[in-house]
Order: sequence, then C-alpha cells, then structure tokens
Amino acid sequence: MEGKTLKKQKQPLKKRTAAWGKRLLKNMKRDKALLLIILPVVIHYLVFVYYPMYGNIIAFKKYSAVKGIMGGEWVGFKYFMQFFNSPYFTRVLKNTLLISVYSILWGFPIPIIFALMTNDLKHGVYKRVVQAVSYIPYFISTVIICGMLVNFLSPSSGIINSVIKALGGEPINFLMDPKWFRTVFIASGVWQGFGWSAIVYLAALTGVSQDLYEAARVDGASKLQQVFHISIPCILPTVIVTFIMQIGTLMSVGYEKIILLYNPVTLDVADVISSYTYRTGLVEGNYSFGSAVGLFNSAINLLLVIFANRLSRKVSEVSLW
Repeated sequence: MEGKTLKKQKQPLKKRTAAWGKRLLKNMKRDKALLLIILPVVIHYLVFVYYPMYGNIIAFKKYSAVKGIMGGEWVGFKYFMQFFNSPYFTRVLKNTLLISVYSILWGFPIPIIFALMTNDLKHGVYKRVVQAVSYIPYFISTVIICGMLVNFLSPSSGIINSVIKALGGEPINFLMDPKWFRTVFIASGVWQGFGWSAIVYLAALTGVSQDLYEAARVDGASKLQQVFHISIPCILPTVIVTFIMQIGTLMSVGYEKIILLYNPVTLDVADVISSYTYRTGLVEGNYSFGSAVGLFNSAINLLLVIFANRLSRKVSEVSLW
C-alpha cells in the first residue's frame, strides 16, 4: 500500500515536469529567432566571463605553471592572510576607498545635473552638438588621456601652468605632488565620463510626460521648481539603480590609469588594490597572491552591492532585485 501511495505522489511530479519540458520546447521553437539573436552574447559571457572564474582556485593553491591550475599544492587562506598582514594592506585599502568615494561624490551628481540642463535646451541642433561634444572624451583611450594630462599639466610648457604663470602664480608640478594626484585623477575621470553617463538620465527624462510640465507652468512653477518637483522624482528610480551599481564598483579603481600616472613620489597616495595586484601578481609573477587579492576585492564589491540593494529597497522600494 505504501508503494502505491508513493507512486501516486510521484506521478503528478513527473507529469508536471513533462508538461514544463513541452512548454519550454514549444516556447523555444516559437522564439527561436530571438534566441539566435542573444546566442552570441550568451556564448561570450560563458566563454570569457563565467568559464575563467574557475581560475580563482589558484588563490587557495600554490600555483605552478608546470603543474597547472589543478595541480598546485592546496594552501587554503595563506595568501589572504599574507595580504592582510602585509604593510601595504592599509595603504592600498585606504587609497582605493578614498579615490572611489571622492569619485562618487563628484562624479555621480554631475551627469545628473548635466542631463537636467541639457534636457531644457530647446534648440535641437545646439542640443545635439552639446551632447556629441560631451560624449567624445569617453571614446578617447586611457593612454591618450594620460598623455594629454602629462602635456597639459607640465610645469614648463603645460597650458594649465601657463595660465597660472600668466596670473602671477608659481608653476605647480601636479603629477609629482602627492597632494594633487587624487584631484587630477578624479577630475580627469569625471571629465571623461560625465557625458556618457548622462545618456541614461536623458533617456529617462524623455519618458516624462510633457503634460506634467504644462500643468506646472499653468500653476506658475518656475524652471527650478519643475526640475525639483517633476524631473528629479520621475528619474529617481533610474538614479537609485545607477547609484547601487556605482556602489558595487567602490573597490574597483582601474589600474590602467593609475600605473600610467603614478610614480615613486606619489605611490603612497596613488597605489590602489588593482595596481598592487598588477604589480605583485603579473610583474613579480606571484600569481596565487595576486589572485587572492583580486578575489578579496571582488568579494567586498559583491557585499557592497547586496548591502546597497537591500538598503535601497527598505528606504525607497526601488532595487535591482
């Protein structure tokens, strides 16, 4: 009797599974054109994003190029503890957080302000020109940007110091002065990315009903009041989602621009986790240690995203998931 009862209980599950499989095949046949369109993207992520993740195992092994990823000796959290006990741990963590926090404080609101200002431009040609000019720096490679900074900030022939000398001041060697490194790095990053970042907010503003603005104008609302009471509330969900994504990159200061601009004089204020990982992992050939540092950095970013998403859901009921 018990066997028959179990058989009856399993039967509906098998039927549900079979029905689900049939529906899935039916939907795949129906949407095969859409599936073919996204197939290259899926393959790209599987091959170049998810498949390489297994290589993170070398963070817990004594990696040897001869033995391969799976053949090294298991050492557990040895390299993590080595990083935490390193005299460079406090320095790189502090520099990473300071550069990231300052970048968000200055770089996050500027694209929003720019989008709000650009949205109010009525002349179509002028508006398109302003947008195109603001996008251009984003498409300039990091190497060229750093070369431009070196030339512009040169104490002898740079345009910035030429203006300072014309106004009666003394030239400043910006890239050799630790007090100026973070300012130069963050300001150039904001200049390079604010136009491109504003596209998301401009797209959100185009979805705002013009009837709201017309009703506000009829009620006598000024431009500033329309911005604060219509534009900003309407794009607030987009702003929150973008902010959560920015929090997720708090520990991810790119090493390319850092290593192109820093020098032994500014190393104490410029060395971040990514540049330290590059230097110890690739330059010095300590791949396991570099992988452990990078894995720690990624884990912190994941926790920050989860925290920011949960906080946003509680405060504003807007979240990524």
